Amino acid sequence: MAIEPYRRLFRLPGVRTLLLVGLFARVPTTATAMALTLHVAHGMELGFGRAGLVTMASTIGMAVGSPLSGRFVDRHGLRPVLIVTTGAQAAFWSCAWALPFPALVGAAAVAGLLALPVVSVIRQCLAALVPPEQRRMGFSLDSMLVEISYMTGPALAVAGVTMLGGGPTMVIIAVGLTGSGLALILLDPPTRSAEELDEPEARVPRRQWLTPGMIALLGTVVAAMFVLMASELALVGTMEHAGQTAWIGLAVAIWCLYSLLGGFVYGGLSRGFSPLLIIGLMGALTVPVGLAGGDWRWLVLALLPAGLLCAPALSSTVETVSRWAPSGARGEAMGLHGTALLIGGGASAPIAGAIIDSYGPAWAFVMAGLVGVAMVALALPFWRRRPIVAGAVMESSLEPVEAR
Repeated sequence: MAIEPYRRLFRLPGVRTLLLVGLFARVPTTATAMALTLHVAHGMELGFGRAGLVTMASTIGMAVGSPLSGRFVDRHGLRPVLIVTTGAQAAFWSCAWALPFPALVGAAAVAGLLALPVVSVIRQCLAALVPPEQRRMGFSLDSMLVEISYMTGPALAVAGVTMLGGGPTMVIIAVGLTGSGLALILLDPPTRSAEELDEPEARVPRRQWLTPGMIALLGTVVAAMFVLMASELALVGTMEHAGQTAWIGLAVAIWCLYSLLGGFVYGGLSRGFSPLLIIGLMGALTVPVGLAGGDWRWLVLALLPAGLLCAPALSSTVETVSRWAPSGARGEAMGLHGTALLIGGGASAPIAGAIIDSYGPAWAFVMAGLVGVAMVALALPFWRRRPIVAGAVMESSLEPVEAR
């Protein structure tokens, strides 16, 4: 596939800087959950059960705060939200290491509520900077950068806690989050395109864009993240049962490379595809992966078809949200997208874990894939009831869409 379309994307004013800042800003963000878990489990010697309570409190806070931050961005602009959330993260992570457990749980919930909205802000601003005909490529590239950050952040957190301890690692995260927030404040990227700013200022009622179709779309986001996280747990469980734990890191890295390759190819296609199609296929192709249990190399090879669809599945949902949501509510819509990701990831761990413990990791792959297919089937009847903006029904994305 030609590289030239990506070069044209990078030549757009502000895009290269936005993606670069977004990549570095996501690394400390993706390190937070692992750092909290290891600090409580090992640093405070309270075990993984209580560590799970802290991360759950943080996750719930982020799930609630993500659409709220987006709504404030829509109404009051980006900088005020970034100033508040950057200050909140600096305060929490600079002193979290010294808090007793009950205070840490409460503070983690508040810090989650006031989390730096890096993911939703980058995507909202990307939609403003990139014309519609190039957004598929822009969001695909963004999904690839998210993949890289998730490969980097947790690993750095583990290395930091292991070599330096929980306290210094949390202080480093505080510096990283503060620097990321300050960089975004100084950059102050636009949240609406020049054409959208020229449109008459009119607040679109939530009921006009948060339709059954949009809710169904968010349901597919939950499904996609559920499939991905449950598959990761099933992969780890399969390799542990086979006594191949030494190769887990390499297997996960190869799986991530599949996603990067799929995102790169999808971003360069002249036509996009419905999230229903991509997520449904990803789920269906995940079901038989458990049959390859045994040698880890066969397992990784079996993950190739579904793995290639990981980044396209997520980028297609972001692209659809950006088209269905009116520009004046895009921040809140992207925040809801982030909440859907958190719900899917949070729900997958206990369910997949219970399946692995009771029936074996092969059945976790089956369960993950079937959940993805079932969620797509549930979304299908509502897909046509998409948002109405300015009196016109937004275009369908059930069928492949011509690049506009």
